[in-house]
Amino acid sequence: MSWSEHVVTRDGVRLVCRDWGGAGPPVLLLHGLAGHAGEWDATARRLSRRYRVVAVDQRGHGAAERRPRDVSRAAYVADTVTVMDRLGLRRPVVVGQSLGGHTAMLTAAAHPDRVRALVLIEAGPGAGNPEASAEIGRWLDSWPVPFASREAAARFLGGGAVGEGWAAGLEQRDGGWWPRFDRDVMVRSLAEAAQRSYWEEWEHIRCPTSVILAQSGFLAPQEVDDMLRRGPATVAVSIPAAGHDLHLEQPDTLHALLSDFLGGLPGTAQS
Repeated sequence: MSWSEHVVTRDGVRLVCRDWGGAGPPVLLLHGLAGHAGEWDATARRLSRRYRVVAVDQRGHGAAERRPRDVSRAAYVADTVTVMDRLGLRRPVVVGQSLGGHTAMLTAAAHPDRVRALVLIEAGPGAGNPEASAEIGRWLDSWPVPFASREAAARFLGGGAVGEGWAAGLEQRDGGWWPRFDRDVMVRSLAEAAQRSYWEEWEHIRCPTSVILAQSGFLAPQEVDDMLRRGPATVAVSIPAAGHDLHLEQPDTLHALLSDFLGGLPGTAQS
């Protein structure tokens, strides 16, 4: 099964969606910082057998608008709602990894009537980390761009399925392979989330929520405990031998977890 492309424009900013089709209830997939919609291909292909699945290249990423002026959390949330409206995704389950999970969380908090359920993959309300933007900037500065080949990029970006997933987001031009994003846009996109926690928003979520964690991930155990104590109807699962990019490392395990969660939602299960 293949996907079709939809371009959605909001306030002059171009967003690009991979629509995997499917006749079932809608599922919307949001990638993390410096990511791209193609990271979800393995998951989207399998979910689309039972669900209407759409993955988004968000502003500043992939095939979307490369240099949007507004990269606030509110802009990402508004984009998500616009995609729902333009593509006819009525009350989707919103699945997000890392910063995409943060966007999914804020969307569910701000628009409780628009989100059927929420899946956060390596994402949470956070305690805020003022150094995060600088750390991301230094990491991006370490990339030896242009890469000589996608294979070389995949090796540098972690190797295996993780490196291949990141490298799939590169573009070939000017004799090398380059990111499809700009470093300063990524740093600005993270800045707001790095400055504070979002516990108030978390406590406003009312939909069923699944939190999927990696054994070697970014969320501290205390944060997860607080999410379960202070949040909505939440279940949390930790995947052994997985890192932050668990959707790339262990797509089979992720698919099984998503299928179980989706299958248990009222009005969402498919035969």
